[in-house]
Amino acid sequence: MRIFQTHIYIISIIFFFINVCRSEYSSEFHFPNEREEIIDGFFSKSRHTNNWAVLVDTSRYWFNYRHIANVLSIYRTVKRLGIPDSNIILMLADDVACNPRNRFQATVYNNAERKLDLYGDNIEVDYRGYEVTVENFIRLLTGRHLPDTPRSKRLLSDDRSNVLVYMTGHGGEEFLKFQDTEEISSYDIADAFEQMWEKRRYNELLFMIDTCQASSMFSRVYSPNILATGSSQTGQNSYSHHLDPELGVAVIDRYTYYNLETLEYVTLQSQKTLQYLFNTYDVSLIHSTPGVRHDLFERNLNKVLITDFFGAVNNIELTLKGYKLSRGSENDIPDIKQNTIRDKSDEKIEKINHNNDDHLIPRNEYKMIKVDFKKSAMVSPLFLLGSIALISGIIFISKIVN
Repeated sequence: MRIFQTHIYIISIIFFFINVCRSEYSSEFHFPNEREEIIDGFFSKSRHTNNWAVLVDTSRYWFNYRHIANVLSIYRTVKRLGIPDSNIILMLADDVACNPRNRFQATVYNNAERKLDLYGDNIEVDYRGYEVTVENFIRLLTGRHLPDTPRSKRLLSDDRSNVLVYMTGHGGEEFLKFQDTEEISSYDIADAFEQMWEKRRYNELLFMIDTCQASSMFSRVYSPNILATGSSQTGQNSYSHHLDPELGVAVIDRYTYYNLETLEYVTLQSQKTLQYLFNTYDVSLIHSTPGVRHDLFERNLNKVLITDFFGAVNNIELTLKGYKLSRGSENDIPDIKQNTIRDKSDEKIEKINHNNDDHLIPRNEYKMIKVDFKKSAMVSPLFLLGSIALISGIIFISKIVN
């Protein structure tokens, strides 16, 4: 009878601890029967630690102004979302900003209203003019550089890198022209990506291409963890969006233009996914059918954030405590106005507004820092060991008493 009473006593204590923990952490206390949700959440997140962007314009000559504007638009987007120039390889086959036909010298615009200069004073071109060749592009992807190639012209990615490869120019079925003198084929692209995978030069890769019959350029790709999208299906042309009457040329292509309409609203803390981006594609606006290939990609597109490829990876530790920093004088500190507000879910958001700062970007004027106060807990090893020690002690004492 005493042994039976002891067992009941032990079981009661165990259930007491379980109920206390469940009442404190509610449904977010994870027990073994919730492992499926935990595993799904783990594998839906990217395991990358750094982002790289390879942005390529393959067209020369003034009448291809829009292709340079396409690339510079994506270049501006990834820089705005935090990817530094050290992690961006920019290849421009022509310098239309300094072309004698350009009425607005040292500028490139992607809109006829000319509100935003894409060229600006903070652009780093890594390959320009006749340096933009098929050979240099393949050497860049595969890492097979000549010994005298500087680090700024190398893709220094690794197996923890998410790589965005964006290309634009004139093409056809399974080929893309480089400066009207040579071509790169879909087989060349596929083999280059395979070498990158074998040499562990990427974790995940997004291949985006704006050209005629764009989908044919990734039809031969066979390497893992590659997601591809293009402006048109095989047999379809891609079209420009609008022209600038004063420049006399089209200033951007439709596919890139409507991608930018979505990307302009993306911030580094945004939870918008690539599936959301692909769902915005409207054939009636783009005038061609964009292609998306995801059979080689492991993750669900509804779980892949846009910033997994277009934004920087920031390892930020949030804390409620402040730290006093030494400073020289009040003049060295910019005038920063901080406001704290609460949203509907009762989460704090800090808005930092830099006063007197002339923003080139009309949207995304604030850097949003979202602080989550929800409790979460896991069954820790210390808790398990403590429970086992408690049970063992009770059993030992009960035997002594008996």
